[in-house]
Amino acid sequence: MYAPQEDTELLAGALVEEPVQPGADVLDVGTGSGALAVAAARRGTRVTAVDVSWRALCATRLNALRAGVPVRIRHGNLFTPVRGRSFDLILANPPYVPAPGGRGLPRGAARAWDAGADGRLVLDRICREVPELLRPGGVLLLVQSALSGPELTLGLLRASGLKAAVTRRRRIAFGPVLRDREHWLRERGLLPPTENEEELVVVRAELPV
Repeated sequence: MYAPQEDTELLAGALVEEPVQPGADVLDVGTGSGALAVAAARRGTRVTAVDVSWRALCATRLNALRAGVPVRIRHGNLFTPVRGRSFDLILANPPYVPAPGGRGLPRGAARAWDAGADGRLVLDRICREVPELLRPGGVLLLVQSALSGPELTLGLLRASGLKAAVTRRRRIAFGPVLRDREHWLRERGLLPPTENEEELVVVRAELPV
């Protein structure tokens, strides 16, 4: 299960600024602890939280109960459990950290951050599939690292007909995962020699009405 960190906080700030109406349908995909799902539900929206981890979903259910808000829980990989539905707002804090030898699917706790050799194992799927789940005027709020190519995310979303832009940025100190693979990231050219912080960005994409 992915505990809330700086990327969750950054995305939560974007959620606060989003003009979501009470009763709107919200999807929190890869919900982790459910922090974003609970924050959205507190605004009177109808929230569905999806995660591939049963432990994460148990934590989400418990946190929703503690907060006194209703959250629908669905188990499965990315958008699979909600095929055929559409949403006014989709929140996504997917795995986005490049991983050495990352061609295979990550296992265990690493599923929360490892995302293939270029960090785009899940990001590319979201970009391809999210337009089918958004209602006209619907919005995707997604957080990722600058290491995994925000410009590629923007390009794919725009190619799918969405209006997309980076709306928030934050620089943070390397966490344990990046410190552990810092040398590998520099060797691959994903991290400049003098860079000692990671930049996180929020991408906002809207399906035109």
